[in-house]
Amino acid sequence: MFVCLTMARSHPPISSNPVFPLVPAAIPAKCRESGSLLTAELSNTNLLQNCEDSTRIQRIKKMFDEAQLSVSAYDTAWLAMVPTPTSSMEDSPFFPQCARWIQDNQLSDGSWGLPLPRRDPSLTKDALSSTLACILALQRWGLGEEQVTKGLQFLDCNSASVTDQKQHVPIGFDIIFPGMIDYAKDLGLNLPFKSTDVDAMLTKRNVELTRGFGRNAEGRRSYLAYVSEGIQHSQDWDMVMKYQRQNGSLFNSPSTTAVAFSHVQDPDCLRYLYAVLDKFENAAPAIYPLDIRSRLSVIDTLDRLGVARHFNEIKMLLDQTYQCWLQGGEEIFLDTTTCAVAFRLLRVYGYDVSSEDCFFDSLEGYLKDKTAVLELHKASQIIYPEEPILEEISSWTTKFLKQEFRNGSIYVDQPGESISTKVHDALTYPYHVDLDRLGHRRNIHQYSDIDSTWTLKTSYCFPNIGNKDLLKLAAEDFNLCQSIQQKELKQLGRWIIENKLDKLSFARQKLGYCYFSAAATLYAPELSDARISWTKNGVLTTVVDDFFDFGGSMEEIVNLVQLLETWEVDGSTDFCSEQVEILFTAIRGTILEIGGMALARQERDVTGHVNDIWVELVKAGLKEAEWSRNKWVPTMEEYMKNGLVSFALGPIVLSALYLVGPKLSEEMVSSPEYKNLYEGVSTCGRLLNDWRGVQRESEQGTVNAVSVLLHEGGRTLDDAMEEVKRAIERERKQLLRLVLLEKEKGIPNCCKQLFWNMAKACHLFYMNDDGYTNEEMVSVAKSILDEPIHLSP
Repeated sequence: MFVCLTMARSHPPISSNPVFPLVPAAIPAKCRESGSLLTAELSNTNLLQNCEDSTRIQRIKKMFDEAQLSVSAYDTAWLAMVPTPTSSMEDSPFFPQCARWIQDNQLSDGSWGLPLPRRDPSLTKDALSSTLACILALQRWGLGEEQVTKGLQFLDCNSASVTDQKQHVPIGFDIIFPGMIDYAKDLGLNLPFKSTDVDAMLTKRNVELTRGFGRNAEGRRSYLAYVSEGIQHSQDWDMVMKYQRQNGSLFNSPSTTAVAFSHVQDPDCLRYLYAVLDKFENAAPAIYPLDIRSRLSVIDTLDRLGVARHFNEIKMLLDQTYQCWLQGGEEIFLDTTTCAVAFRLLRVYGYDVSSEDCFFDSLEGYLKDKTAVLELHKASQIIYPEEPILEEISSWTTKFLKQEFRNGSIYVDQPGESISTKVHDALTYPYHVDLDRLGHRRNIHQYSDIDSTWTLKTSYCFPNIGNKDLLKLAAEDFNLCQSIQQKELKQLGRWIIENKLDKLSFARQKLGYCYFSAAATLYAPELSDARISWTKNGVLTTVVDDFFDFGGSMEEIVNLVQLLETWEVDGSTDFCSEQVEILFTAIRGTILEIGGMALARQERDVTGHVNDIWVELVKAGLKEAEWSRNKWVPTMEEYMKNGLVSFALGPIVLSALYLVGPKLSEEMVSSPEYKNLYEGVSTCGRLLNDWRGVQRESEQGTVNAVSVLLHEGGRTLDDAMEEVKRAIERERKQLLRLVLLEKEKGIPNCCKQLFWNMAKACHLFYMNDDGYTNEEMVSVAKSILDEPIHLSP
């Protein structure tokens, strides 16, 4: 049995049949001239030229230039508290400009921190921490008495939030905030907190500081070093300085580095602090530097919103990132999130990066940073065969994220609602399942509501996140592509009627499904020809599948095979039935149309090859029909050799390869690389179909991989199902390696991507059951094909 979304083990040879026409004259003139159904229309659909504001693209491109970070009142306060390290001026600030910044930037409610319109109600603890730090800095130098009073009033009005378990908790709050309370006592400040609350906080801090190191001793030590401002005089500064980085910082944290410099006067710490102020003038951010992570975030966002293809700058930035990776740059490898995102993006774009490299920083391992864990989880999905490190990361991150999602835990890096949605999507739609346009639509909707606020020891903002220009571009791009696809789908509907396929009572009508898988992956306007070819062949393989299974007699099946082998017909007498005539005419017309559309791109006639693909398919279908009628169970080797072809991916994928742009020579389509790509996706598809459809096909008496394994003996049903599942995972990993890594081979990258697109479509359709017949897929397809994106004003 062969299915619409599936097909072939070995490459069908280029036709040498002397009766098959191989010259362009055999192609109807209208096919040679028309190409895509919408060729003329597509010439006027350049999104970048049609934007309402022509400067929007340039504004988006500026996001690549450098990291944009908000300054941090909290970190600035700790720089302001650094004393001048000379005996004559020990009571003056080393960075007086930071003290002035604090005086100039108190908010209207008396607090310091994120601007009030941007501040999430769940971030009150963060505001309390920033405000107390700024109060301490002013009190330390006897500055801003009125501002200190207003700040204390803010603490008083919001003191209940200190012990509120529903509030978002900054990293180290339970150590740092009580530590600042102790420091306030030394400065003679009377803080407006209940004595019982203060005692509870101090007790919790002492417990936190004295408890054992446990399994992750290194993570525990790095964590205590990171929150040094909450420990101060009892800190082991020799231990802390072991974490100093090449740029002189401690953890790229201005606050930690400032406190360390106050105690040890290390010149490299001072060099780092000068660099921070040189960049941000009179204030400090929550983390610095962050250039690589910021740029990777822009690239990732462009990818997730579906508009990366419009920006040539991406390759240059990834080249720079790859060089940093090869050099072992600290900015990548000492930050888990940056390392995981870099690994994932570099692999997806075809760079050779090893999973052997360090992923998990000891500090973040201790913190259980949910954002870092989520990025590790996504990185672990870009996995090749024999990568136990990624398998281990995938296993524990999946368990961890599922548990945290069920528990509704407060998240370290972002407010819970924002990241919980990301966790849900990552667990529900892994990389090998998530069709491009489905992810784009989901991400556009999330992006419109995204919170650009992140939290370490204090909150900070990426101004590039939530960029309205980028959001509008993504929505316009989605809607433009959708409008073109809607017109294509209507014309495809007319094609079915014109070819009388709707008259075949036995046939499933799956135009929407077939077109959806094309539109969700080959979504760019200029890929119209490829979408048309993909869809028509998908429809035809579905109809022929039903014809071979139960719609046609053995005589009709043999007749169709012979007609496609000989190609030419001599009147209606060559058809043994009207059904055969309808099928052959539709298949022949589609083959000729594809040949016509491909001629301009390939500068050679590929019609013979497309027909050969079809011939191999129907011959495989004939063999399965004979097995079924004779109640014959083949060996596993026999079954898979034929089943890969009968899964019917050949006409869908291999024909479309000629229509995505690059030239494919005869040497390329005869190469081992081409054969391996074809075998890989066909194996995934065939086994997925058999794994999910075993009950249905068993009831129908149809042979599949599971039943063949059971027939061989020595296995239970569960054993056979597990064996097939492992084979699917093995083939998927190998296919991904072929698609992404071996870019030095002959097949162009955009052509190889079609094999992975089809693999993802198969995994999506068979994610939970035999998805090709699952009505839930209707709503999924509808969201891509029928529902435009509307942005809030």
